[in-house]
Amino acid sequence: MSEPLESIFTIEAAPLKFGAGAVEELGWELKRLGVSRVLLVADPALHAFKLVDRVIGIIQRSGIGVTRFEGIAVEPTLDSLELAAEVALSAEVDGFVALGGGSTIDTAKVANLIKRHGGAIMDYVNAPIGGGRKPPGPLFPLVAVPTTSGSGSEATTVAILDIPDLKLKTGISHRHIRPSLALVDPELARTTPAGVTASAGLDVVCHAVESYISKPFDARPRPATPDDRPPYQGSNPVADLWSLRAIEFGGRYLARAVASGDDLEARGTMMLGATMAGIGFGTAGVHIPHACAYPIAGLKHVFHAEGYSRDHAFVPHGYSVIVTSPAAFRFTFDSAPEKHIRAAELLAGRRVEDPGPDSLPQALIALMRQVGAPSGIAALGYGEADIPALVEGALKQRRLLVGAPKPVGPADLERILRESLANW
Repeated sequence: MSEPLESIFTIEAAPLKFGAGAVEELGWELKRLGVSRVLLVADPALHAFKLVDRVIGIIQRSGIGVTRFEGIAVEPTLDSLELAAEVALSAEVDGFVALGGGSTIDTAKVANLIKRHGGAIMDYVNAPIGGGRKPPGPLFPLVAVPTTSGSGSEATTVAILDIPDLKLKTGISHRHIRPSLALVDPELARTTPAGVTASAGLDVVCHAVESYISKPFDARPRPATPDDRPPYQGSNPVADLWSLRAIEFGGRYLARAVASGDDLEARGTMMLGATMAGIGFGTAGVHIPHACAYPIAGLKHVFHAEGYSRDHAFVPHGYSVIVTSPAAFRFTFDSAPEKHIRAAELLAGRRVEDPGPDSLPQALIALMRQVGAPSGIAALGYGEADIPALVEGALKQRRLLVGAPKPVGPADLERILRESLANW
């Protein structure tokens, strides 16, 4: 007898407050949430723009106390998250504010989780790498104030971490770690370097396309109980709306956002697109490019990206996902040709002539070249000899690969990674 299929999907999203000057309402929002003292998890690089002190002042003027944590790793590691958790456990706080990019917001999510429910971080990391423990209940209020347009972490149920000892990246995923509010102010993205904007924006595009082209929710097995329904449930009519709009924004505004920090229309729209994509993939999920991205980011640390600290070699997350996306979507084309062509048209901003398996890869490559992305995994320090290890690492991301729109095995991943050595 065939396994019963899912017939239900759930749309959950963090409340969103968006607009120029929105950060000025942070104190009011914290009071509304009943917070008396927060742990402000802040990217120390924002001191250069006096943003940390500004936010502290906004919070304190509302009569709310502030404890500060700034030990943010550019890409969170188990060690950096454990440090944040230790500070949270010792602090007398009943709420959190995350000020920064996806790494900062993910750090705040994990610190909040351990502060509220205790245990070791690895207890909650997705199986089979970690224990896969589910948080038993809600966390303290967390207001996420993003300063980049990329991860969409302000709207998602996921926190990502690097485990150097295992040479891979993985995550914690549960509905309870989603922020209580996403407070998105386009003016905060003005100072983001062009290279960071490029990588973050390509992450937006990949989130949106992967979720739009994920396995439909009603093609997945029905969970035994509602509690067993995963956060990543598969594409559905509502998530598709968010994802399609984010794809369109990436095609129309990313190159402009990279070209000028003063183009607030472009940078603000990409911030909104990041949150929209976060809502889309936070429900539908991501799959092959993200599964490949974790070993790409974790196995070698030799790449120096423009716009990031020259003291730290690493592969920014947006670049680690986008480099395999052309080959991945060439592979998935036959699962839903019309969706692939629709995504290609939105990225290109025009009707695709002679549509086929290369239409979406070509649109992605054109955008990558336009914003100065690396051409493939060879540019990140990998060669043919590294492909078996990359395949092995990607296969460990089973929670992601099950969301691919067609079955994907070791030979498929090997082909995708080999095609991704150089996209042009």
